Amino acid sequence: MQNEQNTNQYQASPPPAAYPPLPPVVNRRDLPFKLPWLAGFLSGLFPGIGQIYVGYYRQGVVFAAVFIGLITVLAGGGLAGLEPLFGLSMGFVWLYGIIDAARRAQAVNRALEGYGNQAVPEDMPLPGSGGSFGGGVILIVLGVLLLANLKFDVDMEWLAEWWPLGLIGFGGWLVWKARTEKERSGR
Repeated sequence: MQNEQNTNQYQASPPPAAYPPLPPVVNRRDLPFKLPWLAGFLSGLFPGIGQIYVGYYRQGVVFAAVFIGLITVLAGGGLAGLEPLFGLSMGFVWLYGIIDAARRAQAVNRALEGYGNQAVPEDMPLPGSGGSFGGGVILIVLGVLLLANLKFDVDMEWLAEWWPLGLIGFGGWLVWKARTEKERSGR
């Protein structure tokens, strides 16, 4: 009789969950699969191109901007002994860009296929299939400036002194966008 009570007692409690539930599988067949070797190769040609190929436009532009900035600083010649530091930094950005592009391509492919019930890592949300408003505006402005210079012989000497305003504007836009996203998420 006592054994029956002990058995009923053990049957009444539910078994503990061994593992947390898996995240929902993302299956986005509207996005094309990416070749990781091609993403890495493109980033090897120039940092950021591989990320752009995969669909991570913001990260690609950041890689390219950092690499271009390092080249500009090295070419300026006013480093007074810091050339090795900036040269090693440039090599690191180049190598990390290759690895990051291939890794992002693999993560996107796994998420698109739903392979192993894996969701995309939080630091790599799936890229959208749409465009970028900020990128479009930048391309339009650059196109208008280049067209004005080539076809209408507009002097671009002022650009040599005022180009940092573009960086200030872009940085301000990024700060504004980050703050609005933070307010929306309620953090």
